Amino acid sequence: MLPTPNGNRESMVQRVVRQIQDSQLDAEITIAIGEGQRDAISCQLGNTVGLVTEPERRDTFPAIALACLYLEKGKRCALDETVVVMPSDPYTDENYFRVIGQMADAVEHSVADLVLMGIEPTYASTKYGYIVPQSSNGIIRKVECFTEKTYEERAKELIDSGALWNGAYSLSNWDI
Repeated sequence: MLPTPNGNRESMVQRVVRQIQDSQLDAEITIAIGEGQRDAISCQLGNTVGLVTEPERRDTFPAIALACLYLEKGKRCALDETVVVMPSDPYTDENYFRVIGQMADAVEHSVADLVLMGIEPTYASTKYGYIVPQSSNGIIRKVECFTEKTYEERAKELIDSGALWNGAYSLSNWDI
C-alpha cells in the first residue's frame, strides 16, 4: 500500500486510476485482469472502471486484443476511437500522464495510427518490450523495430543499440 496525497493508503492500481482521473485525461478506464485478480480489483475499485477478465494469462498482446474486443462489442466504441494501453502498476508521477495525453493527441490528429512511449532503460529487463527508434530530433520518432519481452542478453544488445523500454501504447483504427 502506498500513501495518497491526503495521507490515506492505496494499492498501485488504485494509485494509477486516481492519477488518470486527476490528470484530467478524458478517459473511461477499462482494465484487463486475470481471473484470480478479479475479486481483489473489484473490491479496490468498485464500479469506477470496466474490467475485462482474461480466461487464462496469455501475456500483453492477447490481453490488449481481448480488451479491444470488449470495447468494440461490449461498450460499442467506434473503431476510430483512440485507445491508450498502459500498465496498471507503474509508480510514476503526473508527467507520465501528461505524455499519455500527448500520445493520444498525436493519434487523434493523425500523426500516426499507433504511438509507443519509449522510456530510457536503467537495466536489461526481461519484463518490457523494446523500441528501437529511428534517429530524429523530435519527441515523436518513427520506430525502426520493436522487440517483445526478450531474454537478458538480447535486452543488453538492444539497449546498446539505443532501444527504449515500451511504456505504453496509444492507437486508433483498432478493428480486430
